[in-house]
Amino acid sequence: MTENWRTEVTRTADVFTELVDSGWSPPLPGGGETGRRWAALAELGARDLPLARLAEGHADAVAILAELDGPAPDPGARLGVWAAEPPDGRVTATRDGGRWTLTGTKRWCSGARVCTAALVTAHADDGRRLFLVDLADPGATAVPGSWAAPGMAGSDTVDVRLDGVPARPVGGVRAYLDRPGFWHGGIGVAAVWAGGTRAVADRLAAAAAAGADPHRDAAWGALDVALWALDAALAVAAAEVDADPADRSGTAAVRAQRVRGLAARTGLEVLATTGRLLGAGPAAHDAAHAARRADLEVYLRQHHGERDLAALAEPLRARR
Repeated sequence: MTENWRTEVTRTADVFTELVDSGWSPPLPGGGETGRRWAALAELGARDLPLARLAEGHADAVAILAELDGPAPDPGARLGVWAAEPPDGRVTATRDGGRWTLTGTKRWCSGARVCTAALVTAHADDGRRLFLVDLADPGATAVPGSWAAPGMAGSDTVDVRLDGVPARPVGGVRAYLDRPGFWHGGIGVAAVWAGGTRAVADRLAAAAAAGADPHRDAAWGALDVALWALDAALAVAAAEVDADPADRSGTAAVRAQRVRGLAARTGLEVLATTGRLLGAGPAAHDAAHAARRADLEVYLRQHHGERDLAALAEPLRARR
């Protein structure tokens, strides 16, 4: 880790700790205030995407524990959700009587050195399960240097080695995936993208407000339309989640894929348009704007592009 990255990691960790210690706790999804939850996440995304990444993971972990009747978080706990399952990142869960332990390397662990506990997916003999892990255990070790990009460096997303770490099961087999909140949480991530996207677009808005220019004004108008549509989609989705939190209608997956796809497309449009219209000046001389762009470029990769859009096609095909 370079000195600059170390500084960013430390800064983000300190602000995240202050945020949690201050009592920051957005409403749970599906409880009638989902719009307020997503607005809080979008606000953090506009302020600081690495911070929002950690805060979103913490808020998601709290929601998961509530949905799956898990233990209440300890006061001051800083939680993460580490559920990525790449081919080279398999974690094995082993049961000995009533005791579970986890072994393996978990990839994409945001907040690896600031979180006090994490919800971790692992493969047991009866299928994929979710576990709560105390990261103070000496068997849980962050692997420095496993993040190379300047974007989102402050989120401290690195690999974590687990060597016989005691773990508490949360829910049963596939409980993490087979719950409505999995999809509700996915829209929470999209809300963070929306906030970061608006912050990048604001640089063009400020330039356009300074004086008329036909090309810049057309671009600003186009981005305003796209951002308005994204805000509207989040508002509609929040109302639908609150009306059907248990997903009895079976629409949660389609809803989440649609909103995430729209948020990713809007983010990419904003990055391309602002880069083209603002030119090299802000990219070279406005450090805050350049950092927001770099962070958003990386964070949007959580949407898998055509692969995720193809996943949306299957349920749509079944409806025809």
